[in-house]
Amino acid sequence: MSIQPDHWIRKMALEHGMIEPFVDGQVRDGVISYGLSSYGYDIRIANEFRIFTPGLGDLTVVDPKQFDARSMVDFHGDVCVIPPNSFILARTVEYFRIPRNVITICLGKSSYARCGLVVNVTPFEPEWEGYVTLEISNTTPLPAKVYANEGIAQVLFFQGDPPQMSYADKKGKYQGQAGITLPRL
Repeated sequence: MSIQPDHWIRKMALEHGMIEPFVDGQVRDGVISYGLSSYGYDIRIANEFRIFTPGLGDLTVVDPKQFDARSMVDFHGDVCVIPPNSFILARTVEYFRIPRNVITICLGKSSYARCGLVVNVTPFEPEWEGYVTLEISNTTPLPAKVYANEGIAQVLFFQGDPPQMSYADKKGKYQGQAGITLPRL
C-alpha cells in the first residue's frame, strides 16, 4: 500500500470525479487553507452544522444505537461557535467517490488543533461515496469558532490491491450520504 502524491490525486479528481468540486492547488489568502497539497487534499467544511446541546430532549447518555436527534440543534452560517467541552457535526463541501483500490485517512488541520479543536473522521473505504460527515470536538473550557467554506482537515489517499469486498459491495449504511448524517444501526 502506498500514499498517493498530488499528480495522482489531480488525475483521479479530474478524470474520474473522485473529488467534486476539486480545487487544483492550495487556497490560503485570509482563510484556513484548502485544496490540493503535496500528498493529500485539504477539505472544506460546509455552512451546515448540528450543534450538540445536551440540555435538550431526555438525554442522560449518548448512545450510538439510540442517538437522540433532539440533542442536536441545526445551524446554518459562515461561522459556527462550538460550546465549551462539546462538539458539532458538519459535512464537507466536497463530494467523494473513492476508487475500489483506495482507502483514506483524514486528519484535522493544525490551525484548529492548536486551538484545542479535534476533527474526527473515519476512513473513506473503498468504493464509498458521499459528503463526509465530520465531528469537531472543542476540548477547551471556552467557546471555539470554525469557519465555513474553509479548510478543516486533510485527506491522505492510500492505494493498494482491491479488497474482496468494498463498502459498495456490502451496501454500507452511510453510502451516498447527502447531508450531516447521525449514527445509524
